[in-house]
Amino acid sequence: MLWDALFLQMGYNATLVAIGACFLGVAAGVTGTFLFLRKRALVSDAISHATLPGVGLAFIVMVLLGGDGRSLPGLLFGSAVSAWIGLLGVSWLTRRTRLAEDAAIGAVLSVFFGFGIVILTVIQTMSVGRQAGLEGFLLGSTAGMLWNDAVVIAAGGALTLAVVLLLRRSMALVAFDPEFAAASGINVPRIDLAIMALAMAVTVVGLKIVGLILIVAMLIIPPVTARFWTDRTDRVTLISGIVGGVSGYVGAALSAAIPHLPTGPIIVLTSFGMFILSLLLAPNRGVLAALLRHLSFQRRVHMRQGLLALAQGQPIYEKLTLRLLERAGLARADGVATEEGRARAAKALRDEKRWELVRADQAFESAAALYDGLREIETVLTTDQIEEIDRRIGGPMGVPA
Repeated sequence: MLWDALFLQMGYNATLVAIGACFLGVAAGVTGTFLFLRKRALVSDAISHATLPGVGLAFIVMVLLGGDGRSLPGLLFGSAVSAWIGLLGVSWLTRRTRLAEDAAIGAVLSVFFGFGIVILTVIQTMSVGRQAGLEGFLLGSTAGMLWNDAVVIAAGGALTLAVVLLLRRSMALVAFDPEFAAASGINVPRIDLAIMALAMAVTVVGLKIVGLILIVAMLIIPPVTARFWTDRTDRVTLISGIVGGVSGYVGAALSAAIPHLPTGPIIVLTSFGMFILSLLLAPNRGVLAALLRHLSFQRRVHMRQGLLALAQGQPIYEKLTLRLLERAGLARADGVATEEGRARAAKALRDEKRWELVRADQAFESAAALYDGLREIETVLTTDQIEEIDRRIGGPMGVPA
């Protein structure tokens, strides 16, 4: 069943949902990158919750005008207007009052969401509203998705992605250094507003599939996941889009293959699964890489201390240290150094004396700052500098004493 779902063999509706979710995931991942870099992840939460009153009011208006209150374009338009008002409210409270941005977001989020719940309650008392099903916009509802719905979602996601690609350089510069961006002639408030508008567009487009509560995860989890793999903005944006697209597609396929699994939550959980894999396996920032670096550092410390102990004729009590020296062929099981071990130990002891002189001499201040007890002195000083230090120490120059 899952294989069929992944290859779009589960029927018309499942195919529409998978394609729409994929477009939405790519757009959400790419857009969310700039929210994440701008450190405004919570703004997406305010935008998403601010859409609920617009959905309810749009339904009421369409019914009063004699139309179909469940028309997706009309509902999305209403949610967009409501989200834009909420976004302007956050901006106004931040600029015109002493409230911090997080406090303004909390105020707008709670007020708009509460107002939206009241409107949904009113709708349920209307004779035409008992079967409205608008609560599906909270967590998403893909059952019975029509071709027109899929076209609206896919087109909205594609248009949002195109705008992001057009403005990506300006948005990246504003995200990292708004002062330099302003000095370069970029209108920072306008770019900030564009980032918020794009986040709003993704939120509105994603209401049908993921819902207003979970769309925040689609905007934030992919860029956070991508950040584990690279430091470059363009690559973070690319990886984030891929993570979002794969999460949407695979999540929709899982939902189609396993009965009674809601699409929106499964998409978010799939995205979270990719986040966990990145957290564990990313080559530079992953937990496994950090553990391996720690173990490598620990082995280097034990080797260094063991060599210094051999050089000074001291017994080695630490079993791990002795085992590492033995594996490297530098000492026997009884703690006696081999011929190679004696040479390495003498070199280690002489390097310690060299570093002592370097750290005490103001002329080597920049080199001394690199000392960590493990760094080879040859990676910091030139051969001539080492020979000069050896002359000042005394003994054979450049040869382990």
